[in-house]
Amino acid sequence: MYEILKDGDACEYYAIEDKPGTKNVDPELGNKFAYLDLDDIKNELLDFSDSGVSKVTFFIPSIHCSSCIWLLENLNRLNAGVILSSVNFVKKEARITFRDTVMSLRQLVELMASINYEPRITLNDLQKKNEKSADRKIYYKLGVAGFAFGNIMLLSFPEYVNFNNTLEQSYRNSFAWLMLILSLPVVFYAATDYYVSSFKSLKKKIINIDIPIALGISVLFLRSAYEIIFQLDVGYLDSLSGLVFFLLIGKWYQNKTYQALSFERNYKSYFPVAVTVIDENEQERAVPLKELKIGQRLIVRNREIIPADSILLKGKANIDYSFVSGESSPVSKSLKSLIYAGGRQVGEAIELMVEKEISQSYLTELWNQEIGAEKEGSKLNSIIDHVSRYFTLSIILIALMSGIYWLIIDQNIAMNAFTSVLIVACPCALALTLPFAFGSTMRILGRAGFYLKKTDIVEQLTRIDTIVFDKTGTLTRNDEFMVNADQLELKDSEYSLVKSAVRQSSHPMSLAIYKSLDHPLLEEITSFDEIPSEGISSIINQHEIKIGSEKFVTGKTKNQSTYSSRVYVSIDGIQKGFFQINNKYRDGLDEVIRQLKPNHQLHLLSGDNDAEKEKLLHLFEDENNMHFDQSPLDKLNYIKNLKLQGNHILMIGDGLNDAGALNESHVGISIADNIYHFSPACDAILESNKFSELFKFIAFSKTAMNVIKWSFLISFLYNIFGISFAADGLLTPILSAILMPLSSVTVVAFITLSIRTLARSRKILSY
Repeated sequence: MYEILKDGDACEYYAIEDKPGTKNVDPELGNKFAYLDLDDIKNELLDFSDSGVSKVTFFIPSIHCSSCIWLLENLNRLNAGVILSSVNFVKKEARITFRDTVMSLRQLVELMASINYEPRITLNDLQKKNEKSADRKIYYKLGVAGFAFGNIMLLSFPEYVNFNNTLEQSYRNSFAWLMLILSLPVVFYAATDYYVSSFKSLKKKIINIDIPIALGISVLFLRSAYEIIFQLDVGYLDSLSGLVFFLLIGKWYQNKTYQALSFERNYKSYFPVAVTVIDENEQERAVPLKELKIGQRLIVRNREIIPADSILLKGKANIDYSFVSGESSPVSKSLKSLIYAGGRQVGEAIELMVEKEISQSYLTELWNQEIGAEKEGSKLNSIIDHVSRYFTLSIILIALMSGIYWLIIDQNIAMNAFTSVLIVACPCALALTLPFAFGSTMRILGRAGFYLKKTDIVEQLTRIDTIVFDKTGTLTRNDEFMVNADQLELKDSEYSLVKSAVRQSSHPMSLAIYKSLDHPLLEEITSFDEIPSEGISSIINQHEIKIGSEKFVTGKTKNQSTYSSRVYVSIDGIQKGFFQINNKYRDGLDEVIRQLKPNHQLHLLSGDNDAEKEKLLHLFEDENNMHFDQSPLDKLNYIKNLKLQGNHILMIGDGLNDAGALNESHVGISIADNIYHFSPACDAILESNKFSELFKFIAFSKTAMNVIKWSFLISFLYNIFGISFAADGLLTPILSAILMPLSSVTVVAFITLSIRTLARSRKILSY
């Protein structure tokens, strides 16, 4: 690392902070990134490429401090091929411009990997490149509506102060025509989503809230165009453009999610874009993952993912299935055994033969469980659609009655009264209530460490009556264990031998034992050998130390039920007992369970054995609601059975083995020690250090629902007030221009201020 920085005259890296932030670097990259030389993959990854200059954006999960930013933004000092690089710290992304005639995309990635900033490149990255343009449409429409709204309001201003008709008619007409021209892109581009939605709803014989909105926009435009063309008045184009602008802001606010998080993850976001296969000439070459076929041989190196269910041909397979099973202990595999997709090889490179296609592998079967399970829609949204059906029919009826009444009394007022009711009764305030209320709640909860996938999850949380917990990684911490040495008979010098031996291992239980021992280390280590999933053997100061499973140390297996939580020790062939290693439960677990018990049924599902059942029984109390040795399919079926009983279920888990159950439940929450790491498809992500505040977050969702009900009341009062003016034929362009934006602003201001104030009072926000 130092040599790379010194050669690039970049040693200021060490002066940025006292901690440079580097980890172990693997200089033997070999053909790991050879797939980046393939034109198909390279072209899909690049943001831009022309005239020898290319641009690319990488997600780099190891970005964590100002030193990282400084080094990545000075890549040009390490290689002249880099023109410019900039870092988005929040999104953990680096955007790099480089000369592709000087360095290739592969060489760029290898440079970044050599300084321990290896980009994470997955199949999902290729898909996202193709979806970016679709996400920009809302911004284009919002920009068009905002531009038109601002200019139309400016041109309308003379009308507001034209009390004695002092404005010359020629100017008035010119301004009116300019406003009409500016309104065309608003009506025929920015507002098109409401027409399309209305048309589809009517086609299915359904009336939703977009129908009265589309009707109001259409009537506003047609009446305004009629008045301007025949020089009768200046119309309602300021109200029209303002209405569309506010509605689009609400839609943008509703659709906005946290950019650094991903809730819709599948195997495409988990697997690499290509793998290394051995061809018929015994040569290694990179092949895109989508071209991988049954019978092909492939090489999987240390920390790489098994892309498809395969048979082990060569090497020592030590597979970490933590993303699939939720368990962190690697599993050793013998030759000719089947290795499931989704495992990560730990150790030397292995050779495999593909047994199943990716689409038929075990990992994708877990995701297919999700595809078949559709979430129930928001009850509140269905209520709004139900209300809008009667709202629309009522408004049309009132408009017809007003028109008929004035047709009898005064024909000059009849058309004005009919169209005025349709204009003023547009449910814009009602339409803005949900996106702004739920959007504000999402942002506040996000700042507190609870990230929601969609706005209607807030409403779903208010209906929860049953909560199902996973154990490993959810109730327990993945990075800490409690070590009990009461069953060991060791002298102080022997404790030093044990500590020196486990120091050489990176296994989670070895690390836990090492941290628990307060004894001096011994330096004279003659040999060390670690057998995956069995134990370690070492010679220190001429003493032979064996630490590991009962079978590995004693040659016998008597305590299979507690195998995973005992680490046995022998010194010079003499058995010394065992360490009892238990999971460490999350801080505040007792309090969370106590708060949730009164109003919720609590259940526990775990893939582990029942070794810690007694510890958990005092929390959950009902033994019938605690289930161990559960497979992913068992968890999924358990949730389905609870739903059949009429329960509204919240599932809390952490691993891919929970994915089916998380998706089948009404709300699925993933506990994340690092929100940028892989997480299963879920409705929300809860930072692990905020687990103790789970009850507070659920309770706040009910508070947000109360705010929504009050905002509904404000919206209905506005409509009653406005319709009374319209039905009397008293609605003028100026009164419309005041009433319509005022109602929207009032609702948005009420919601935003109320939710923020209540968040502070409930201690969700501290500022």
